[in-house]
Amino acid sequence: MKFLPAIDRYILRLVLMPMFAVFVLAASLLVLDKMLKLFDFVATEGGPVSVVFRMLANLLPEYASLAIPLGLMLGILLAFRKLATSSELDVLRAVGLGYTRLLRVPYAIALVLAGVNLVIVGYLQPMSRYWYEQLQFELRTGALGASIKVGEFTTLQDKIALRIEESREEGRQLMGIFARVSSPRGQVLTISAREGRFLALKDSPDTIILRLTEGQIIQDEPNKSPRVLSFSSHDLPIDLPAIEKFRQRGGIEREYILPELMQIGWNDNASEAARNVTRASFNYRMVEVVMMLLLPLLAVALAIPPKRSTSALGVFVSIVMVVAYHKVNEYGQAVAALGRVSPELALWGPFAIFASLIVWMYWRIAYVPGGQPIGALERFAANSGKLMRKLAARFGRDRTGATG
Repeated sequence: MKFLPAIDRYILRLVLMPMFAVFVLAASLLVLDKMLKLFDFVATEGGPVSVVFRMLANLLPEYASLAIPLGLMLGILLAFRKLATSSELDVLRAVGLGYTRLLRVPYAIALVLAGVNLVIVGYLQPMSRYWYEQLQFELRTGALGASIKVGEFTTLQDKIALRIEESREEGRQLMGIFARVSSPRGQVLTISAREGRFLALKDSPDTIILRLTEGQIIQDEPNKSPRVLSFSSHDLPIDLPAIEKFRQRGGIEREYILPELMQIGWNDNASEAARNVTRASFNYRMVEVVMMLLLPLLAVALAIPPKRSTSALGVFVSIVMVVAYHKVNEYGQAVAALGRVSPELALWGPFAIFASLIVWMYWRIAYVPGGQPIGALERFAANSGKLMRKLAARFGRDRTGATG
């Protein structure tokens, strides 16, 4: 780091700490919200708990694409806010270091993170989304061992009804087994056993053996009296149901990587609907990445409070602007995918408006003496705060008088 001037190293330290903190906080909140839903889904399907963490791992690229821009902006904003509120920014500007010079390191960070985000949204996110959908499919079809649920009756091949009271050792030891097996000739076997284990057959991969220990078999045949047999060990063959193979990647546009989106979106042989969807997705991903290059300007414009003020309104406004722009992009992608508006207009139009607003805000704070891009909002917030304090004081006096 010695090749960097001292001021750049100082700004780097100020930016990195809040930036990584926001990364971790935003990703944790998104993961925790999804984790509860996934635990419920996996428990309903009867799958192993480890699948939840595999599914969450496949959602991390999607969450990272949201957390990285937010962390970048708030990291720069909080760093420059600290410089402003501690009067260090005034000293730096007094010695000839303008905002543009001070943004050298933040822009280097922004370029690196924009490249990382491009790799995520262009390649990692489509692949991880496909793997996530594959895990969901395997859970529903029982390919992950989720077809037999503890405490419930499970029907296999329409001829075996199986119920297990308790599962130990991650499913290797089964306790309290009840099975009812019917044959095409009308014979019915009712089996109960203290415990059992599933065993695989090397010569017959489509069949497994349920080895039962210490139980009884009631054999019931048409026109015959039932027979009761006790056993110390009994093997019950079970034919595995055929598991449907999961589809190939690319069933939905979110699973295409960037070159595939370009290949389909600008292919005259593809249907118009497919071109609209893929072009909308391509432009959405690109505009989200390019917008990251304007976030340092937005962060600085909103980081500097008015003189003799410690208002944090800029932090709130920055989060609202970034989230609102993200939602506008999502709406633009949805409209463009339907073919109602050109994808370029629906996504790059709002980008041009938002970029113009950011450049104007930065120009006001950096080159207009006393310029404050959200000065009206600051005054409104200050006046609202004074009014609320007066009302609270009056309400407190009225209550005191009424009590006395």
